[in-house]
Amino acid sequence: MGLFSEAYAGLTARFSAQFAQHGLAPVEFEVLVRLARSPDGQLRMTDLAAQTNLTTSGVTRVVDRLERVGLVCREACPGDRRSLYAVITATGRSRLEEVLPGHLALIDQWFTGRLLPEQLEALLCALRTVRDAVRPGAAAIGDAADGQPRPGERGRSTGSDVIVPE
Repeated sequence: MGLFSEAYAGLTARFSAQFAQHGLAPVEFEVLVRLARSPDGQLRMTDLAAQTNLTTSGVTRVVDRLERVGLVCREACPGDRRSLYAVITATGRSRLEEVLPGHLALIDQWFTGRLLPEQLEALLCALRTVRDAVRPGAAAIGDAADGQPRPGERGRSTGSDVIVPE
């Protein structure tokens, strides 16, 4: 567990510094990615909280910050007056497009590029198994039903097992 924690802390520090260059916190980047790859660029706030492992009040604070700078907006859920959608804006998509090239380069430099294809496949499969057990609501929309990476996923990961559509 110590080795896993050390690797995670090292990667997180490198990613955080790159996000900060674009005026984003890591959790804000994660929210933008989750929204960008969701149908219609939107998620119910409760679903966004589950996918990001934030409390409902925590996701509200993150969405508040992103909304203030125009990266997301809120929309009413037509089927449930109690629910709101967080929706990525065109400005939010643009910011994500600015961040992604550098982020993907860091992932390749410090993570995926250091592993042989079979090592990466085994690691992703193992991580999905653990993730699905400890955070079942966090499963990425693009995950294949069998838990295996889809063709072409290598190199498009955003670091949280989330693949961003081109």
